[in-house]
Amino acid sequence: MENNLKNQNAAVLQAAYKAWSAAHALRSSRLRNKRFTYGDQWADPTLDAQGRTVTEWQRYCADGRNAPITNNVLRQLVKTIVGRFRSEHMNQPPVESRLEQVRQQNLLDELDSRTLEEFLISGYCVQRVDLKEELCERQVAVSQVNLNRFFMNAPLDPLCRDCEIIGQVHDLSIADLLRCVAQHSRKKAEWVRRIYTGDLHDRTASFVASIGADTQSGQDFWFCRTGKCRAIEVWTLESREVLVCHDTREAKLYVLPVSDYKKLKNMPDVKVHWDIANCWRCRWYAPSGELLHSYESPFAHGAHPFIMKFYPLTDGEVHSFVEDVIDQQKYLNRLVTLVDHIMDASAKGVLLYPETAIPNGFTWDDVRAVWRSSNGVLPYSPGMTDAKPEQISTNATNIGAYDMIQLQMKLLEEISGVSGALQGRNVNTSGSASLYQSQADNSSIALADIFETFNTFRSARDQKILEV
Repeated sequence: MENNLKNQNAAVLQAAYKAWSAAHALRSSRLRNKRFTYGDQWADPTLDAQGRTVTEWQRYCADGRNAPITNNVLRQLVKTIVGRFRSEHMNQPPVESRLEQVRQQNLLDELDSRTLEEFLISGYCVQRVDLKEELCERQVAVSQVNLNRFFMNAPLDPLCRDCEIIGQVHDLSIADLLRCVAQHSRKKAEWVRRIYTGDLHDRTASFVASIGADTQSGQDFWFCRTGKCRAIEVWTLESREVLVCHDTREAKLYVLPVSDYKKLKNMPDVKVHWDIANCWRCRWYAPSGELLHSYESPFAHGAHPFIMKFYPLTDGEVHSFVEDVIDQQKYLNRLVTLVDHIMDASAKGVLLYPETAIPNGFTWDDVRAVWRSSNGVLPYSPGMTDAKPEQISTNATNIGAYDMIQLQMKLLEEISGVSGALQGRNVNTSGSASLYQSQADNSSIALADIFETFNTFRSARDQKILEV
């Protein structure tokens, strides 16, 4: 019996790790999108002249040119969409008074703004709704879940109805961990405390090796880097046999476990039939494989506490808003950097001073000092020739870079759907306010899908709040 329990625990943890590992590409894409959004836009790998893999920044600097220039347009696009969303879709009192109380307690308007920003950057958003209990007080707590700590089986349904395993990796203080798993038992609290002392790292490495997981690539799943207690919360959808009972006298329908079948034999007014029901079970594990706590869903909705949305989830693929305009942002940076290189390399205000024309008693430093002054007098001696100082000034070569920059800015607007009217630019002062508002509303059509998808996520979250 004990061996079967250990094998089951190992299988559940192994499935959780596989679900976390399967999202590696999504986390890598999110990291790149986040870098571009917040200004680190020259870190993509490329090959230098020797065929070595370096970053674009290193390649530009190694060529002897000035450091590349970053003009971060993506950040402004994201801020514009979040600002538009806050002005149109928020600050509206909910119909249900209980929602208003939860919204104020959890600052949901601010939380949703940050969640939308994450949604635009990575194409995913996850929140969780829990029922927190502090001594004798219970209240609904809503929090955002970071993708680096979240895992679930790869979904194909845009509504994520095919979810079968889902969970989160926690780094908690020992006090917070005991609140989650000790069940108000001092004896169990002491047992949990002993697990997290001593050779926990070695026992975790041994357990990871025993289930065939990769310790190196799974460092962030199994081990905590901050010195806190690593705990793994896993929710699984499981099936069990049940008895569906119909009490004809009381006109009631209820469900009982199969073990209660003998009790129903002496109840002729109750009609019983066998069935299979699905239920969500939560398990808390130590990284070394010990089962810390296990329970069925305590919520009225009978499911896990997570609400997730992936966009657009076509064939299980996620493609974010930021991902669509990264290429235009990169090309814009290259064009601006190219113009800077051309201007730096072009001759501008160069003084040609013949060596034979320098007057007696003047040095080249004296010539430079007079040349830099605004009202300086620079004498020269023609010598045996009529050569005299001459200034050479030329304009930078026009290769159409400025036109290409304007084209890329226009493409950014077209591809992102964030037009000048939506950003408050290109305002026609001769037109009416209603005309400008109409232009801004028309510009929002391209973003309607993102807004409505995110509102669907918020509605599912609000429904789960009410059911909790």
